[in-house]
Amino acid sequence: METLVVITCGFYFLSTAGYLFYLIFQKDFLQRAGFGLLLAGFAVHTVVLGTGWYQSGHIPVRNLYETLLMAGWATAGIFLAFSHRFNLKIFGIYAAPLITLIMLVATQVPRVPVQAKPIFDNFWLVIHILTIFLGEAALALACGAGVFYLLQERAIKTKHHGFFYKRLPSLELLDGVGYTCLIAGFTLMTFGLITGIIYAKSVWGRFWSWDPKEVWAGITWLLYAVLLHERLTVGWRGRRSAILAIIGFAIVLFTFFGVNFFLKGHHGIFTRF
Repeated sequence: METLVVITCGFYFLSTAGYLFYLIFQKDFLQRAGFGLLLAGFAVHTVVLGTGWYQSGHIPVRNLYETLLMAGWATAGIFLAFSHRFNLKIFGIYAAPLITLIMLVATQVPRVPVQAKPIFDNFWLVIHILTIFLGEAALALACGAGVFYLLQERAIKTKHHGFFYKRLPSLELLDGVGYTCLIAGFTLMTFGLITGIIYAKSVWGRFWSWDPKEVWAGITWLLYAVLLHERLTVGWRGRRSAILAIIGFAIVLFTFFGVNFFLKGHHGIFTRF
C-alpha cells in the first residue's frame, strides 16, 4: 500500500511540474503531459482507497492520514471532471500543486491505527462523506477561479499586461467557471449535510446536536447560500463573487482542520466528520 501511495504522489508531482512548464513555455504538449500524469495519479489513487476500503471493510476516513488521502482523491476527481467540461488548460497550475500538497502532507502525518466502530457500517454515512468531500473539492476549484479572476482583473485595470495576462482566460470565462464550481459544490454540500442529518438521527437519535463541526458546517453553508442568492437576485458577479469564494473556502479549511484541532465534539470519532 505504501508503495502505491508513493507512486501516486510521484504522478501528482510530475503533473505539477508539467503544468508549471506549460505555464512558462505555453506548449500544449506540456499541458497534455500534466493532465495525463494527473489522470494516472488519480487512477492509482483510486486503487489505494479501494484497497483500503476492501481491507478494512469501512470507508477509509478513520484518521487524519486517510482523511487527507480522500481529500486529495476528491480534488483530483473534481478537477478532471471540470477540465473535461471546460477545457481550461491553465487551471491545472492551481489544482495539481494543491493535490500534490495534500498528498505530501498526508505522507507526513502519523498512521494512527483506529479501530472502526460499528456506526461506520451505515449507508448514509458513506454518502455523507463522499458528497461532502466532493463538494468541498468543487469549492476549492471555485476558490482557484476566484484567485485567477483577481489576478487577471488586476492586470487589466493596472494596464500592466505582465506574465499572467496572456496565460489566463477572460474574466467572463473565469467568472462562469467559478460560478459553475460554486453551484456544484453547494449542491453536493447540501446533499452531504442532509444525509449527515439523517445519519445523526439514525445513530444518536437526534437530527442536530450543536456539535462544533455541525455549527461551522452550517455557517459555511449559509455563506455560500447567501453568495449564490445574491448573485441570482442582485447580480453579485466578478470581483465580489471571487473574493467571497476565497473567503468561503478559507472557512471550509477551518471547518476541515481548525475545528478538529481546537474544538471538541462527537465528530472527533471520525477525525473529519
